[in-house]
Amino acid sequence: MEKKKIILDCDPGMDDSMAIIMACKSSDLIVEAITTVNGNYPVEVTSKNARKVLEMLGRTDIPVGKGMPTPMVRKSPKDPFTHGEDGQAENFLPEPKMPLSDYHAVDLIINTVKNNPNEIYMIMTGPMSNLAVAMVKAPEIKEMIAGVYAISGAFALNKYAYENATGDSPQSEWNVFVDPEASKIVYESGVKLVALGLDVATHFDVNLTENDIQKLEESDKKEAKFLLQAIRFVNARGFQAYCAVIDCMAVAYAIDNTLVETIHGHVGIETQSELTLGMTVLDSRHHHVWTHLPQIEIGAKADCEKVLNLLMESVLS
Repeated sequence: MEKKKIILDCDPGMDDSMAIIMACKSSDLIVEAITTVNGNYPVEVTSKNARKVLEMLGRTDIPVGKGMPTPMVRKSPKDPFTHGEDGQAENFLPEPKMPLSDYHAVDLIINTVKNNPNEIYMIMTGPMSNLAVAMVKAPEIKEMIAGVYAISGAFALNKYAYENATGDSPQSEWNVFVDPEASKIVYESGVKLVALGLDVATHFDVNLTENDIQKLEESDKKEAKFLLQAIRFVNARGFQAYCAVIDCMAVAYAIDNTLVETIHGHVGIETQSELTLGMTVLDSRHHHVWTHLPQIEIGAKADCEKVLNLLMESVLS
């Protein structure tokens, strides 16, 4: 199977950090760049955390582009869910020595896509601010992106979509909630978008077993210790282990898209109402569907066991 070239656009974040680990250690992916964005933490923190992970993995060859410090048109909200004092489940990795790329994340995306036309897949685990601005600045890249796999939205396909809602409005997902205008641009861009929403990404079956935990405890890998600490961190606060690995779903899908069943649907992004800000509204009616809304692919059902096996293989290898 031909390796996929990816840009990982993220806001680390412990689960984004795990997504970086999983992507960098995959033999099926070529990580061309990592771009960071304001989201779980300010972009200064997310940019630092991405480099911390790369140094832990010995992958300082991958450029890190620092991106948008704020949403496109609004103030940045405060994440109600904490990732700890360091933004990485209090793993307290050493301060990074590798420099940031000379290119802003937006330009790094544009340049990388243009240099690899129809080959770059965007894996997006944070707000879509960087890609949206890139599309506004260089609209020609829309047709040059091979695909976008995003942890994005909640579509009411099961109870987990809203029971585990991560945004700060009752039925929203954090990445869309932070910058709904950016999400709207990307959703409406015509790019091949697969939205892996909370319906699959925060499913309680995305949870490590006691046997998995034991394997992590027995491993001498730094990344295994990182994941183990993240799980202990979320467990201590009353959350389940899935919180530490939400963003790994997008990387798993990039590696093997048979792991998630998808459906097609017309989806609109709410950018106005305080009550439903950031909500991804799926028009699932039999009749009178709003076909003017963009049609995307939506994660409907994931093989959680295989996703977790893939994650464990990457962490322990």
